[in-house]
Formats: sequence, structure tokens, C-alpha cells
Amino acid sequence: MSSAMEHPTVNTIVEVPASPSTSPEQSPQSSSSPLSPTSPMNPNADGAPMEPPRKLRGRKRLFQSLQRMSSSPSLARLGRTPSAGYRSGGRGTVSCVSLSSIGSAQYGSSYATELSMGYSTAPTSAVSTPQPESLALDQKARIRFLTTDGRTSVPVPAEVRPGSRLGPTSELAELEQDYFSRPVKARSKKRQDFNFWRELPSEIRMQIIGYLDPLQVVRCSAVSKSWHQMCFDGQLWSDLDVSKYYRRIPADALVNIIKSAGPFARDLNLRGCVQLREQWTTDGLSEVCRNLENFSLEGCRVDRTTIHCFLLQNSRLVHINLSGLSGATNSAMKIISQHCPKLEYLNISWCNNVDTRGIKRVVEGCPNLRDLRAGETRGWSNIDLMHEIFKKNTLERLVLMHCDSLTDDALCAMVYGVDPDIDYLTGRPMVPPRRLKHLDLTRCQSISDHGIKALAGNVPFLEGLQIAKCVSLTDSALTELITTVPVLTHIDLEDVNELTNSFLQTLASSPCAKHLQHLSISYCENLGDSGMLPVLKNCTNLQNLDVDNTRISDLSLVEAALALRDRSPPSSPTLKRPSTSPVTVTEKSTTSPARPSVGLRLAVYDCQNVTWTGVREVLSRNAEIRRPHLLGGSKQANALATHPTHIIQLKCFYGWQPTVEEHTKRVLRGDFAAAGRLERKWADFMQLNEEAGAGGSNGRRRRRRAREAQMMHADEEEGGAAPGLGGLGVGRRRRARSGGCVIM
Repeated sequence: MSSAMEHPTVNTIVEVPASPSTSPEQSPQSSSSPLSPTSPMNPNADGAPMEPPRKLRGRKRLFQSLQRMSSSPSLARLGRTPSAGYRSGGRGTVSCVSLSSIGSAQYGSSYATELSMGYSTAPTSAVSTPQPESLALDQKARIRFLTTDGRTSVPVPAEVRPGSRLGPTSELAELEQDYFSRPVKARSKKRQDFNFWRELPSEIRMQIIGYLDPLQVVRCSAVSKSWHQMCFDGQLWSDLDVSKYYRRIPADALVNIIKSAGPFARDLNLRGCVQLREQWTTDGLSEVCRNLENFSLEGCRVDRTTIHCFLLQNSRLVHINLSGLSGATNSAMKIISQHCPKLEYLNISWCNNVDTRGIKRVVEGCPNLRDLRAGETRGWSNIDLMHEIFKKNTLERLVLMHCDSLTDDALCAMVYGVDPDIDYLTGRPMVPPRRLKHLDLTRCQSISDHGIKALAGNVPFLEGLQIAKCVSLTDSALTELITTVPVLTHIDLEDVNELTNSFLQTLASSPCAKHLQHLSISYCENLGDSGMLPVLKNCTNLQNLDVDNTRISDLSLVEAALALRDRSPPSSPTLKRPSTSPVTVTEKSTTSPARPSVGLRLAVYDCQNVTWTGVREVLSRNAEIRRPHLLGGSKQANALATHPTHIIQLKCFYGWQPTVEEHTKRVLRGDFAAAGRLERKWADFMQLNEEAGAGGSNGRRRRRRAREAQMMHADEEEGGAAPGLGGLGVGRRRRARSGGCVIM
């Protein structure tokens, strides 16, 4: 018995039989009954009774049932993951069936050596030792001995393997976990009180609100207390310009904005804020802003104490505008010279309490001063101030309009100083050139040719020159100056009565003719076509031309229209589409001409030699559509057409101006057909009106025809395009009357 207990337990694996034939390894007793009287599988067999399996209870029984369910191959069809006990690894298996039981474990088999794994097979008891044929085995089953490699299953054939929705991949081994061993994922709960705007960082909120207009920010401050605090944060008001909406903001809100800006404010423009007259001292506005760089109080009602406080507390000021303030005095200029060394721009025009003594201190104390505007101030005959400006030589813009005290000697001292060295060959002072780019001497009536000649050769960088209403100037001084300023773009010579056509001819041949953009010679009654025609031909970049109250005629208008058409860039030719073919979106966008723009603004008010014929010529050129002929005399000679890209915006006699403006509107919106109809009707009306006003017989008939032409012009019921336009433009126009046009 002891030797039988030492034998290892023999397990057999029931496999799917490969064929119904009998295996040659079967014993001779295989033909006997499968259940012998001594078999442990037979409950009626003799020998020791077999101990029944112990029943599990409670949690162990539940776990056993769940493990059996999870090990079933049928779960693969239900989409569940196999349990860890069911080994697949890509290969199907069949569970082991142990042939040894608890009751038979105490018996050892000594019948065969191969069944005893090399132990002794000597019989110990004929009664207690069962024979091999007594085993309850299927005679056709194959018996496989378990080895020490640890394998407890065999693969199932491929044709009977259960399928899987994940496919036979190697990743199934990672998914073969027990269902109840998986961790439960906790679902994230949604926040019931989530507020996107409140959860944003304050920097992002400030960036978003910064895109609003200041007036809109003030309106948003009334939403809630948090919005009020956010809208009046100083970060939003670093650039405070209330010149566009100061009338719509009450004084209290404006005071809150200035106080909120405080040290954050860099640019402060309070131009025209007259409602802050009492708040400057009571609310302490002059003490909150301490980091200003640009400062403007133009048009405000502020006393000199407040101005001094602003200047004393902001030492980094670069831009100061005190135009029109009676509180600005020489004391303020002294503070600027001592506490604002970075100053570059100063505007003290129309400050009656400031004279050249205060300006001299600013020039001496501010080495970076570039722009000085001191129109209508006193004391510009001060030679010491002009000599100081000459020594600094930092000014690029100098505005001295309406300064009657400016003399020729002072202007000469500013240009080449006092007692300069003289060049014996040319007889001119030898001084470095001035950096002036813009010089405004409008209505400085004490200036004569001597002062203007001092500028010749000493201001090579001059771009803008305004010497309007200087009645003492003549052609000699301006002709000498105009040839030494090669980059001049703007020149204003209004009401300089002594100018003649020789000056305009010199201007047309000067180096600055290619750069000239603005020319004003209004009320120069000696100028006419002989001087204006060369200017229109050579000044190809001319954009503004004021020649009202001069002697120019229709010839100048025609030349202006031709010159503008020649210098304008060519438009893309518009291909005439056959009337039978449909219009597609792409074809419509490519064939429709682009709208023209204004290329020259021409003012011819009160020009006695300008008639409606010249005005009509300008209108006709504005709406003209050219159709160049193709080479070879093809039938498509008129297929290509070009429209004007730049037109003339004309200002003429007030009786004709409404019709001219209506014509310009139609051309600018690309309605060339309607513009052509208006021009023809207006021409018919003007022609018949002149005939009706002439004396002689049939006067009543001419007046009646003039009235009929006026009514036809007003109604404008004619449709279609003008002959020769190739059908371009819109068709029949609705009857409409413009409130601004007398004729329409």
C-alpha cells in the first residue's frame, strides 16, 4: 500500500479522434465492458467506497459558478472577453479530464511498468489492487501521459475553434482577463455651475475686451459689478483717445476712466473735453497720470495750475499739444525745458500767453525737438531764438502761420546763422544744410523775396512749402528756390498775385516735377493756359490741383483729362460676350470691368474762361470706353474694350456742380451707360438753353425746345447703352430724381 501511494497520479486527456479505427495501443482487455465490477466509476463496484465531492457554499460556490461561465467558449460569440482560465493564445483547447479520483488515489497500479512511471509493479494485494482493465475508460480513447513541462491542454482543430470579433491576433492574450478583475472607470461628473467667461484667465479677458471701442467698453461696465471692475481696469486704457466721442461720455464716466488708467496710461488725448472744467482740481485728475508719453489738451478748459501739474509729474513726455489754451504760459515752457528732455513734438499754436522767450527755453532744453508748431505767436523777430534754432539744427517741421512778426532777417538767421562764412565764388554762405522737411509761412506778410532766397540751396530735404497769402513774393525768389528742392511734393501759393506763367514753366522743368503731388495757385490771376499746360504734361504724379479764380480755359481741362488717361495704368480688356450664350458666375466676375478711382482732384471755381463745353469734355473722358481695333482687320475688331481706371473729380460752377457730382457717382460705381446718358442729356439742355437765350426771331420756339430738353434730361427715360459702347453697362434705368441735382 505504501508503495502504491508513492506512485504519481496518471491523468488522461480525451482528444477528438482522428479516425474511427482502433488504436494499436489498446490493451487486450479493451473488448470487455467499459465498466467492470471493480471500476471506480461504477457505484456498485466492490472495494473501498468513493468519497463524494465536498459541496461548496457561499462565496466559494459563487466564484466557482462564475469561473465556469467565464470559461465557456460560447461567450466569444456574445462579445465578451474570455477569462484567464480559458487559455487560447490564438489556439483553441479542451479542458483536462482527470481519470483519478479521491477514492482511487489510494490505489496504485502495479500491472504495467509504463503505468507506474518506472516504479515497482509487484502485486501487493490481489483484492485491493485494481487491474488496468477495471479503469472506466473508453476503449477507443487515446491516453496521453502528463510530463513535467506543465502543459494541461491540447489544441482544438481549426475547423471547430470558436470565433472572436477581435480576430486571431496576438493582442487577444492581453485582452483575456477576467471580467470582474477589470478596473471600473469612474465617469467624470459635469460641472453644473461652469461659466466659460469666468473661468478664463484675466489676461485673456482683457485681450478680448481690448478689441471693443472705448464707448462700447463704457457701456459694458453697466452689466454687473465684476464687469464694471473689469472694464475700468487700467490695462485697457493705456491708449486713451476721446476726441471722437467725448460729447457722448458724461464727465463722471470720463473721470473714472482717467483714474482707472492711472499709471497704465501712455497716450492721453482729451481734445475738446470741455465737460472736465470743474473736475481737474476737485477729483485730482492731474495727479493720477504719471507715465504719460503723448499728452494733448487742445480745446480743453483747464487752468495753468493743472497744466503745470501734468508737466511736472510726467518727465517722459514726447508729444505735447497745448494748442489754444490760455493757461499755457512761458512758465509752462520753462517746466517743459527742465522736466521733459525727451520732447520731440510741441504744439503751442494760438497760445496768446506764450512768446519767443518761452520757446527759446524749450529749444535750448529739448535737444530732440523735431516738430515745432507755434502759429500766431508773438516775438518771432528775435534773432537770438533763430540763431539757437540754427545751432541745434534738429527741426524737421516748423509751422509759423499768421506770425506777422517774422522778418527776413530772422528767417536768414534761422537758415545760415549770424555772420557766416561767405563763398567767394558763389557769394553764398557756407553752412551745413538744414533738416527742414515742412515749412509753413502762411500769411507771414513781412516776408519778402530776400527771406525766400535765403532758403535756396539750404533746404535740400524740403517736401512741403506753404507760403500762401505772402503778397510781397515774386517770380524771381520762387524760381530760384524751386530749382534747389528736388523732392518737393506739396506747394501752396494761394493768393500770391505777383506770380506769372514763367514760374509755372520753370516748375514744369524743375527736378521736383516728377514728385509734385499738390499744387495750389488759386487767386493767382496772372496764370493761364500757357503756364498750366506744361505742368499738366510733366507733373505725372499730380493728385490735387487748385486753379480756381485764374485765367485757365477749357484747353487746360481737356489737357488734364488726356494727361490723366495717358498716365493711368491700362485696365484689363473686357471681352464682349455673345448675347445668346448664358452668363456663368465665373464669366461674370472676369468680364465685368473694375470700378475706377479718383486720380486727380481739380478745382476750377470762378474761372471765367471755363465753359460748359470744357466741363462736358471732362465728363466724357471720365466715362469713355475705348475699343482698340485688332490686327489683320478681323471681324472681332471691336471685341475688346477698356474702361478708365482713374478719373477727374471736378469742382466747377455751382450751377453745374450737382450734375457733375451725379455723373461722378455713376462712373465710380461702374455704371458707364447711365453716366453717358446723363452727359448727353445735359449737353442737349445746355445747348438749347444757350440758343433760347440768344436774340432774334423764333425765340419762343427755342425756349420751348429748351424746356422740353430740360424735362427729358430730368426724366431720363432713355434705355440701353450709347452707340459705340458695345452694350457695356446696365440697360434701361429707372426714372429717378436726385435731390441734390437741379437738372435731374
